[in-house]
Amino acid sequence: MDWVAVAMAPEGEALDDRIVARLATRLKAGSLRRLGPDAVEMAVTSPDVEPGEISIDWAVLPAQRRRKRLLVADMDSTMIDGETLDELAAAAGVGERVAAITARAMNGELDFEAAVRERVGLLAGLPLTAADGVLARLSAMPGAHAAVATMHASGAHCMLVSGGFTLFADPVGAALGFDEVQANQLEVRDGRLTGRVREPVLGPDAKRRALEDRRRALGLTPDDTLAVGDGANDLAMLSAAGLGVAFRAKPAAAAQARVRVDRAGLTALLYLQGYSQAEFVPRDQRSLTGGSGSTQG
Repeated sequence: MDWVAVAMAPEGEALDDRIVARLATRLKAGSLRRLGPDAVEMAVTSPDVEPGEISIDWAVLPAQRRRKRLLVADMDSTMIDGETLDELAAAAGVGERVAAITARAMNGELDFEAAVRERVGLLAGLPLTAADGVLARLSAMPGAHAAVATMHASGAHCMLVSGGFTLFADPVGAALGFDEVQANQLEVRDGRLTGRVREPVLGPDAKRRALEDRRRALGLTPDDTLAVGDGANDLAMLSAAGLGVAFRAKPAAAAQARVRVDRAGLTALLYLQGYSQAEFVPRDQRSLTGGSGSTQG
């Protein structure tokens, strides 16, 4: 069979054998393989099979060339649990105003680059040391460490490409084991944010170009690439990847993405590629390495 269906239980739950049996019958599946207590894959004849009403994540993928050699991941609300700019804004006393702009931008209702500039403008005068408290509170999304470590151990190149800021992306990327990081830079003067972001702003098109440029540099094809993100600003990047995954995505991104993961953790990225849990590099934890943001100039 040319296609494989992957079914995954919500984070922290097991995939019940009775659900697996019902799925296999409904999809008229061929061979079946348990990937872990929370995931299974089964051969199917068509990408258009319909599982019916289920409360698990699932996707149908080509059976060939499933393991990817390039991972490009968004940071906020994807690899980490939360929005770092919103956290900074809370420290500046403008949390609600910035969070409202963030929500609209992530759902594609606002121009992303303009929304970045507007939100950063509200942070003018904030001491850079406020970033230390944000970094200390950051936590990895469930499965983030394992996803990056396992792909890296299998020879994949892993990039963190964020519309957020190097102030957070650099330490997060280092903590999670990414090979490289691309993100926006906040302008700082005399230890305080000026309210400006250094141009050019890394937005949706820049994320797509980052994936395509690194793919070409590594001599890979689109089928060799995996991208994951949660917002409308990630859609161009997801579309350019052989496997683009909308992870716990905002409505606009969820509606347009080819593959969605709404309930499982980031180990779903490994299951979608056919990794079994026995192959995972055991680095799954929620903590991130903290650090000072005060070195950014």
